[in-house]
Parts: sequence; structure tokens; C-alpha cells
Amino acid sequence: MRKTIRDTDNNETLKELKINCEKCFGLCCVALYFSKTDGFPNDKKVGTPCINLQSGFTCSEHKNLRKKGLKGCTAYDCFGAGQKVAQLTFKGKDWREFKDLQNQMFEVFVITRQLHEMLWYLGDALTFVSNKNIKDELNSRIQEIDQLTKLDANSIMNIDIEKYRTKVNSILRMTNEIVKDKIAQYKINNSKDKKNLKLGYDFIGTNLTDTNLIGANFAGALLIASNMKNTDLKGANLIGADLRDADIRGSNLEDAIFLTQSQINTARGNYKTKLPKSLERPSYWEIEK
Repeated sequence: MRKTIRDTDNNETLKELKINCEKCFGLCCVALYFSKTDGFPNDKKVGTPCINLQSGFTCSEHKNLRKKGLKGCTAYDCFGAGQKVAQLTFKGKDWREFKDLQNQMFEVFVITRQLHEMLWYLGDALTFVSNKNIKDELNSRIQEIDQLTKLDANSIMNIDIEKYRTKVNSILRMTNEIVKDKIAQYKINNSKDKKNLKLGYDFIGTNLTDTNLIGANFAGALLIASNMKNTDLKGANLIGADLRDADIRGSNLEDAIFLTQSQINTARGNYKTKLPKSLERPSYWEIEK
């Protein structure tokens, strides 16, 4: 079979979902609830600025986040929703200057991030599909969700998120089945001397190095501090999986499905870890051996 099961690595949808903090107004640092136990500077309420957020919307501890154990900050990814809300929805108005718009901005940011996350999964699904009808359906869903993100603030606040999430989940499940079919023989051919993955979702601290993870269903799984070093995760479904401190050094995630930058940012990898081209290798991977 081909080295990769992706039909293409080039997807404009995914390129547009990269964060650009310079075009945002620190929305993630003020609009969200933070907990110190989750690796943030302190416990803070929604609408309260982070203690490290400076007047110019930059972080005073940006270069020292990992050293200070602020993994929550380095892991977070808004899928590009921050700059979309700041520059398109509110046309460059920031929450500090326009105090009467603060609550609306924060709510719109949270909703837009959810829409952008859906776009990410749809865009990723598109890279695995060659069937024209399914491609057309994926592109139709992408266009539909993308148009929602371009509405005015009031309209965005009235979006029925669950309605669209249900639509998106339906075609994501279909894509997952396509991927399973693609890797079925590959999984059989590479199962020698490997254990079958046990059913369940709790793999916290589990050693999975001797387990066949090809095509594994890790949707929503707890993989915190699990050992997946040097494993092959081709076709593995990682949607919503918690990879905090999971050891993926030397692992092959090039063809893992529904993997996000935020998940990668929380895991332990190195220069041997294979990632999809849409994701970036965290700089601290090379430092933290």
C-alpha cells in the first residue's frame, strides 16, 4: 500500500485554521475559565484577564511557560478563531477599548472556536477521502460551517451548535469507516507479536508499546502518561483523546485521524515522531528529552 493512506496532504481548510496571536487581542487569555491544576497561571473566571496578559495583548511569560510548568498555556489552540473574531467579526475592535462589547466578544469567541474545531475535523477527513460523493458532502459541510463563522456577532450567538455538531459527527463517522477499510489488511499484516487493544477508554499510565495500535479507536480515550513509544498509529481515531504526557517518541502518527495541534502540544515527542503535515512539531520536544 502507499506510504500514507491520505488521499492528499494539501488542504486549504487546515491552513486557514492556524493560530495568529498577533492579529488577536488575547481573547483566549480573558474569555475562558482557567484552573491552576490544569497548568494555567492561576484559577480565574470567565472575563477576567490572565495575570500574565500585558497591555499590548502579549504574554509576559511566553518564553518561560514550559519552565514554569504552565502546560495549559502551551497546549491551548483556538484553531484560528481568535483572529477571526478580532479582525472579521468585530473589525479590529478590542475588548479593553470597547467595554460594552466585552461579554459579546467573549461569547462569540467561544462559539467560533467550536465552529473552527468542526472545520478542522472536516478538513482532516477530506485528506483521507477519494470518493467524489463523500468529498462533495465534506466540502458542502465545510462551506456551511465556514459561512456561519462569517456572520455578525448577534447571529453567531444564536447558532444552534448541537444541530451542526450532529451533522458533522455523522460524516466524520463515515470517514472513520473509510479509513478502517483502508488499513484493514495493513493491520493484519503488521499484527505479528502484538497484543490486541483492550476495549475501553481508560489507558492512563498504560504501557501500549506491545499492543497493535493500527486503526485503534481512541475516540475520547484517556491516554494520560501512557507509553506509546515507537508505535504505529496508522488510521487510529484520536478525536477527543487526552494525550497529556503521553509518550509518543518515535511513534508514527502521520496517518492518525482527527488529531489536533493541541493534543500534540500536550504529548511527549521527539524528532523521530512522525506527524501529519498539517501539524507542527513543538520546539520544546527537542529540549525535553
